[in-house]
Amino acid sequence: MPTRELSEVLAWGLPVLVTLVGTFAVQWLLGKTFSHHPNNRLYRQFSQIVVLLVAVVVLLLALPFQVETRGQLLSLFGLVVTAIIALSSTTFVSNAMAGLTLKIIGSFRTGDFIEVGAHFGRVRVKTLLHTEIQSEDRDTVTLPNIFVITNPVKVVDQSGTLISAEVSIGYDVHREQVRIQLREAAERVELRDPFVQILTLGDYAVDYKITGFLADVGTLVSKKTELKGAMLDTLHEANIEVMSPTVMNQRQISRPLLPAGAPDQRGPEPGRVEELMFDKAEIAARVERFHDQIRSIQAEISELKKSEDDGARLEIAWLEQQVKSLRTFVARVDGGVDT
Repeated sequence: MPTRELSEVLAWGLPVLVTLVGTFAVQWLLGKTFSHHPNNRLYRQFSQIVVLLVAVVVLLLALPFQVETRGQLLSLFGLVVTAIIALSSTTFVSNAMAGLTLKIIGSFRTGDFIEVGAHFGRVRVKTLLHTEIQSEDRDTVTLPNIFVITNPVKVVDQSGTLISAEVSIGYDVHREQVRIQLREAAERVELRDPFVQILTLGDYAVDYKITGFLADVGTLVSKKTELKGAMLDTLHEANIEVMSPTVMNQRQISRPLLPAGAPDQRGPEPGRVEELMFDKAEIAARVERFHDQIRSIQAEISELKKSEDDGARLEIAWLEQQVKSLRTFVARVDGGVDT
């Protein structure tokens, strides 16, 4: 091949080759950097977009174009990017910006119970463009981040929350008697500091609300059901008739409408239904806790490295082995969650 043709091939091919190799190298490096971060998908997606745009600009600058031609190509590329952003501002860019906003605010994390509009469940995945929650029927609901950011988000506090239930009782029952029975129902399901409110003085009944503190938010769904069941039990045991939603006090019978009594043999109590409903979200939450543990151990290793004691070296080796084991476990579990 003539020297002139070879130089032309190198002038065009070498910048392309270097840019491609550099792009893949940077992507691989960023992937390794964010691989153990709890929000690795968010960072990886955003970094891929930035690296791709930078690679195109670098390629245009490296190719052997004339200065005027290179300026025109850069201007054209800028116009194309601007047009794409303008045309997709209500979809891709809006969701991406909403995802960054959610990350900055940090109002909820993986594994949290949240309610957005009519959707309730545990957060399974947070990415740049969408948020996935696992609903009570175990299905995954994908919410665009623009929907999440433009609607009120109710987050159940991991340190505990208040759960409540309402019931209607007739005017012929003293409110203090109702209060005693409802508090007993809350105590049966192990709610702390229960209290009773009178909500409405209706036409035919009084609406009461029992509220108590639940420390273990992982049992949120089952505890609500247990609370309502305990309310029925304690009220019926005290011969108090439940009038929800409405029972008019005009009867052709002389006895209250109460069940005949509890059966001698009751069926088995259900287990924790949350383990079935939110299994994937629970795994994701555990993975994030492992990430926190890894960062904590790494910080401890950094402190120990400042010491030259032989005992510190042994402890560092032991902690590094812990980090390695945790990362291996997290990678295996996280891969199972993704699939």
